[in-house]
Amino acid sequence: MSGIRGQNTKPEILVRSLLHREGFRFRLHVRELPGKPDIVLPKYRAAIFVHGCFWHGHDCPLYRLPGTRPDFWRNKIDRNRASDRRARDALLAAGWRVAVVWECALRGAGTDPGKVGQRLAVWLHGNEPETEIRK
Repeated sequence: MSGIRGQNTKPEILVRSLLHREGFRFRLHVRELPGKPDIVLPKYRAAIFVHGCFWHGHDCPLYRLPGTRPDFWRNKIDRNRASDRRARDALLAAGWRVAVVWECALRGAGTDPGKVGQRLAVWLHGNEPETEIRK
């Protein structure tokens, strides 16, 4: 597990690239904000989290509980989900807008990452407090 990165993952770099192509400028991993969002756009008062489907227990084909030590993994993923909820709630309470982009929206057959960038751009220019982009 020591080889698993917590930041600058491939899905995160892809989302950053898509946002940059749409003309957005942002900050990365702002420690002062709850949950240390992956991407922060202060101009839009928006925080974006790029979640891996396995590590955050998404209900998609990319998430499958391992057969070895299932209790350990279930507890770990439940703690990750609880932490995600706390961070999202704290950001919303502080007046920030929150987006979650799931790994499955960027990977696999039939996905178009360009559409993820467009959906984020529409959300950023709108006024919805939160959005979730999934497959």
